[in-house]
Amino acid sequence: MARVSLNILSIQSWVAYGHVGNASAIFPLQRLGAEVWGVHTVQFSNHTGYGAWRGQVFGAELISECVAGIEERGVLGRCDAVLSGYLGSAEIGVAVRDAALKVKAANSKALWCCDPVIGDTGRGVFVRPGIPEFLRDQALPAADIATPNQFELEWLTGQVITSLDTAKAAITALQAKGPRIVLLTSLRTEATGAGEIELLAAEDGGFWRLRTPMLPLSVNGAGDAIAALFLFHRLQSGGVAPALEAAASSIFGLLSQTLAAGARELQVVAAQAEITAPTRRFVAEAC
Repeated sequence: MARVSLNILSIQSWVAYGHVGNASAIFPLQRLGAEVWGVHTVQFSNHTGYGAWRGQVFGAELISECVAGIEERGVLGRCDAVLSGYLGSAEIGVAVRDAALKVKAANSKALWCCDPVIGDTGRGVFVRPGIPEFLRDQALPAADIATPNQFELEWLTGQVITSLDTAKAAITALQAKGPRIVLLTSLRTEATGAGEIELLAAEDGGFWRLRTPMLPLSVNGAGDAIAALFLFHRLQSGGVAPALEAAASSIFGLLSQTLAAGARELQVVAAQAEITAPTRRFVAEAC
């Protein structure tokens, strides 16, 4: 029997050149066999990390209009998940949250995966004022899955992470605010080996940790890709551990190929085999 395709509504930014936001998330999801209903919050020439770009930020009303049009097609009940990432403003965030709630009202089994993009270690908060508070107080309480990095998890919970135990405590605190599934996409503690990076996932009181080499590169869009991959594999497998293993293995493969190519943009197309059949597979351990 043919496997039924997953339908995922992805509301994120879009760039014509390169891979961030929907340009980083949609193709991997499609390559895995998902139908993706992409709604773009911006249309830029390239990501802002270049220091210069052209394009427009779309208003919250465009998001609401697009979702209303999808609803009018009578298909929201067939939507399995909503994926959201960077928000240009708190107003856009409200439209994204309302879209997710509309999908969940139409399909009680649908999941909202909210990547709470706020900032990063070394850079601090880099989003507009009001967005971090909106994510903490209004978005995440309604979300099912959250995929923060270490800086974002600390900001959202007010807890400092220095060990596995404090990371687990911070994740538990975030779960108490709403999202029952949390993927900590970057974890470094005193126990993390030199040249390693850890990921930590949690659901229903269980925790799973996975370690990979930390590659000497920094590219935009990797966080967008891993959130999409984790969501897909959690939907498909129904478990956090296999979702963590599949997502981490694929993102490591994509990053490895990007490093080998000496590229500034994540090589999601050139290295697409890593999405479906990662060269190196990592195993998560219960912790």
